[in-house]
Amino acid sequence: MANDFDAYNGLYDLLDSDEESNDFYTALPAFVKDSIDQRAEDICSRDELFSYAESLLQGDE
Repeated sequence: MANDFDAYNGLYDLLDSDEESNDFYTALPAFVKDSIDQRAEDICSRDELFSYAESLLQGDE
């Protein structure tokens, strides 16, 4: 299992390799996933995914 500090080669590598991240991403609203997909190459860890999704859900970005 991956830990919070594992770095991946972008979002899709993260989702393929880390079940918790994939489950989290799958449960997000479509507008959040769309925004995350636009920055897929910049999201290389579970922490980055969770943090970015949280900021989108709160309307910060």
